[in-house]
Amino acid sequence: MPDYLSVYHPDDISQSLSGHAKLGVDTEFMREKTYFAQLCLIQISTPDEIYCVDPLVENSQNEFWRKLLESSWVVHSARQDIEVVYQTAGAMPCEIFDTQIAAGLLGMPAQMGYAGLAKELFDVDMAKSHTRADWTRRPLPTEVLDYAAEDVEYLLPASDILSERLDKKDRLEWAQQDSALLLDTALYVVAGDQAVERLKGARNFRGPKRAAAVRLAAWREEEAIRRNRPRQWILRDNVLLDIAYNLPTSETQLSKIDGIPPKIANRVGKQLIDAVAASKGDSNGYQPPRPPDEAQKALLKEMQSQVADCAKDLGIAAETVASKRELSSVIISGTRESRVFTGWRRGLIGERLLQLL
Repeated sequence: MPDYLSVYHPDDISQSLSGHAKLGVDTEFMREKTYFAQLCLIQISTPDEIYCVDPLVENSQNEFWRKLLESSWVVHSARQDIEVVYQTAGAMPCEIFDTQIAAGLLGMPAQMGYAGLAKELFDVDMAKSHTRADWTRRPLPTEVLDYAAEDVEYLLPASDILSERLDKKDRLEWAQQDSALLLDTALYVVAGDQAVERLKGARNFRGPKRAAAVRLAAWREEEAIRRNRPRQWILRDNVLLDIAYNLPTSETQLSKIDGIPPKIANRVGKQLIDAVAASKGDSNGYQPPRPPDEAQKALLKEMQSQVADCAKDLGIAAETVASKRELSSVIISGTRESRVFTGWRRGLIGERLLQLL
């Protein structure tokens, strides 16, 4: 790691990124007060340098992002990083290699952290002492920059080691396939009519109550996006559920529901009442999910057993092959879109699971 680190302006390193087939990339962001995560720092490693880049500057960063996104990225547990990059730049890297995924396919813990991987591969002890740093602060203290830079220091050498080990086991393509799944834009977009899935208590509502919950959740999602504020700051889950359950017909009735501040009732009360009113005659056609019956429980147990045997033969964790949640979803929803039926999993276990179904 360089003896001294500073925060670079994006324009200053755009040319330095050219010609590198692979870059180690990590990000620091904050989302406590916003709907969209605020990208605060981008750490980039090349074979010779580490750059901490400031995305908070006001000028256009188009050239920087063009250069950065045209290289393959080495990342670790990248879902949140990809999400914030996609929200910020409106695009994704052309290719990624996730070292957490790669480690799992070699038999290491499925959710191994970056510090654990550095210890496993390089016998390095990393101090995670600035996890709650204020990344919007400028200038960033040297010790905070050191902490941030360390998050990319070992990515490229880790990628080389893991790739070599995977290649010897004929699993390198597996890691590439699973890493590529993180570049599906559908993972990072919540449609308004899907927002109700975040309201866990609404899954057992029926008829107008369910219809109201769908409309209220969609309204909150749109409002949170428009104001760029966390959903819970717009209206808390329990309050939305109470409105959907009680179906108030007037702002007076609405104001009697616990947890609705007067200023909220005054500002958006009519919108909430209108959403409820539009749901009164709407049966929604929705049926709450039924608990699994005995046949489904037996099927899940058998599928888990098959997955466990497959994972044991491979020397990897069962959840790396297919999690219990994935298998339950396949049984209950009847979907065949699960990753367990595609890619490298299909021939190893997917076909057998389809026969069970």
